[in-house]
Amino acid sequence: MPSSTSPSDAIHEGALPAGLRLTASDRPGQAQPVPTRDIPDRPWGMMALVAAIAVVLLTIGWEMKMRSLGLVAGDVDDSIARWEANRLTAGGKDKVVMVSDSRLMFDTDLARFKALTGKDPVQLGVVGSSALVLLQDLAKDPSVNGLVLVGMADTPYFGPAGFAGLYLKEPEKTRLPSQRTRLWLGDLLEKSLAFPSKDYRLSVLIHRLDRNQRAGARGPYEEVWKISTEDQRRQYTMWDRVETNPLIQGHAIHAWGDFKAEPGEPPFDVPKTLKETVAAVAAIRARGGEVIFLRPPSAARLRVNEEARIPKSKGWEQILAQAKVKGIHADDFGPQPWVLPELSHLSRACQTVYTDMYLRKLVTMTDRIALRADAPPPLKVADCVGVGPGAPARGS
Repeated sequence: MPSSTSPSDAIHEGALPAGLRLTASDRPGQAQPVPTRDIPDRPWGMMALVAAIAVVLLTIGWEMKMRSLGLVAGDVDDSIARWEANRLTAGGKDKVVMVSDSRLMFDTDLARFKALTGKDPVQLGVVGSSALVLLQDLAKDPSVNGLVLVGMADTPYFGPAGFAGLYLKEPEKTRLPSQRTRLWLGDLLEKSLAFPSKDYRLSVLIHRLDRNQRAGARGPYEEVWKISTEDQRRQYTMWDRVETNPLIQGHAIHAWGDFKAEPGEPPFDVPKTLKETVAAVAAIRARGGEVIFLRPPSAARLRVNEEARIPKSKGWEQILAQAKVKGIHADDFGPQPWVLPELSHLSRACQTVYTDMYLRKLVTMTDRIALRADAPPPLKVADCVGVGPGAPARGS
């Protein structure tokens, strides 16, 4: 005899074929439990082993590919968390703290700095930023009363905050245990493997396939790609391939745009920048600190545009005069055949030579640092001209 109930009324847990999941429509008018599904009988152990082998083989293949492109193990990605970890160590009368845009970061050899002076500088520079914003951050910190070295490329210093604005925003977020753990795990991984580089992730490489085919749109070719290697101390050094590969070098030069002003870019507010510089320097001095400015070299092709936008007489010289600070300008060493592969930053070998030259001048300007008795002999620019990537400067 036919049932008077509907098919759905007759369905209950266990009435369906094995593997068929019950849904809410199968139980009208009832409280709905979490849907269940039978686990099929499969060789899960073998499947896991095959998946693990595939992951290992693919990882090895990708690692080999990345190393063939010039990436190396030990080149760690810089981050806000790493910067913040350094920032927490900036206090103290015996400290040397460096704030700058990328130029002084690339142009200072921290190992040479220590070999000459016995001090490890606290590197707080931020690429693509105004060093003024970083200087102001130190000025607000009552614990900072050591020697502050301010590296400046003229146009970034008088420009907007840049990436430094992100670094200084809500720094407590970078102190969370999750961020510290991430930094530790990242260092552990990047110490042995090359492929984790943020500049060569698959998502980044796919993005770069767009070669500005859309008229008027700013594409990935206009962005700055990998030009440096970094370590846990935030030592920035020119990446070998920028010095040796014409295509990568040409792209880096293109990305700088010769430091020309962008269309519609407002003029720099020089009086405001000078006023803020004077105030920041005065705050650090008031608690016993000292501030010295450094202007690293740039290629003549860039210097023309830098001078046109911020003349040395209106920028650099006014900072020294109004803030009453000492400074070392690249011009102080006279015309020099510096090796600047992409026009804005020194080669790996010239990084060491420039550090040696400016430090020997710096120790005559302050009693905060002095040359060690066993300091290595002086270097000159000739020691880095013609020296290949990764080779030590002659005489070092």
